[in-house]
Amino acid sequence: MLGDGFHDVPPGKVAAVVTHLEMRQPAESRSVPEPKGVTLKRIETPNPDWYRDLFQRVGARDWLWFSRLNLSDAELTAILHDPLVETWALMTRDHAVGLLELDFRPADACELAFFGVTPDLIGAGAGRFMMNHAIARAWQRPINLFHVHTCTLDSPAALPFYRRSGFVPVRQQIEIADDPRLTGKLPKDAARQVPIFE
Repeated sequence: MLGDGFHDVPPGKVAAVVTHLEMRQPAESRSVPEPKGVTLKRIETPNPDWYRDLFQRVGARDWLWFSRLNLSDAELTAILHDPLVETWALMTRDHAVGLLELDFRPADACELAFFGVTPDLIGAGAGRFMMNHAIARAWQRPINLFHVHTCTLDSPAALPFYRRSGFVPVRQQIEIADDPRLTGKLPKDAARQVPIFE
């Protein structure tokens, strides 16, 4: 446990406050019209390169998502092709513009593992549309818990959005990791709002 006060983050690292949220029963669907020109499609066996491209367009450039970029093709494929993991993409024609990943591997629970849309869809209702689907899909199974976590490296709108969607914050952690802009996983100009300490 960290004590009160300031704690130095080592050079080459990034630090984030992670908030864990839970939903113990299905939340009411929030009304939103289906965004024009998009459909939500399940991707049964995602190709790792396809997944990483969407992952980066949704969260890496602006919000410093990097966890899945540290996995090998074999490690990522093992997750994405697991029958208890569902990958959904918000599609405009044949182009993926939103990511929804549900992980049913823990018993009696579902994790909203990754969720987001590309920057051009923020504020268009696409996120609420996907969240309505996520909640309905998760609670179709016999689960007792639907959970998600977000952090201060994510969009500042993420935590309020999850709370409006029916998730309740239950705990916080501090995460320290290698800065992906220094390991070469992301370009140096990604998430310019987060300073780099070499």
